Amino acid sequence: MASSFEMTRRVEFCETDMAGIVHFSNFYKWMEQAEHEFFRTQGLSIVRHLADGSTIGWPRVSAQCRFESPARYEDVLTVLLTVQRIGMKSLTFDIVFRNGDRNIARGSIKTVCCIVRPGHGLESMEIPDEYRSRLEEHPEEQTGS
Repeated sequence: MASSFEMTRRVEFCETDMAGIVHFSNFYKWMEQAEHEFFRTQGLSIVRHLADGSTIGWPRVSAQCRFESPARYEDVLTVLLTVQRIGMKSLTFDIVFRNGDRNIARGSIKTVCCIVRPGHGLESMEIPDEYRSRLEEHPEEQTGS
């Protein structure tokens, strides 16, 4: 079972603003990318198509990010994701961005397991065992402390 994931990414010029620092919106995109990569490392996907035409997915119900220090073009950021909570239907991830020893930003995402059946709308569901069995929560860990 996994509770955390780490990846790196280089800041691209197009991700910076006129002041030469990373535009805040990119952190939300990178949090989602880290979540997707974490799922992949567990042999899972953020989208699962079922034989009956239904699709299981994980829409966001909340996301937040607090910015602590600027990141700039060419910086190599380490992105640390930790599973903070596994609920009946939801997952909460904490994400920390670092440049070396310097904290850049901290965020979190809460996502709910949902199913879309043909001819029906989006409906929340309990997290399937195939997901639950591969994840482990660590609420006591403060990622990047």
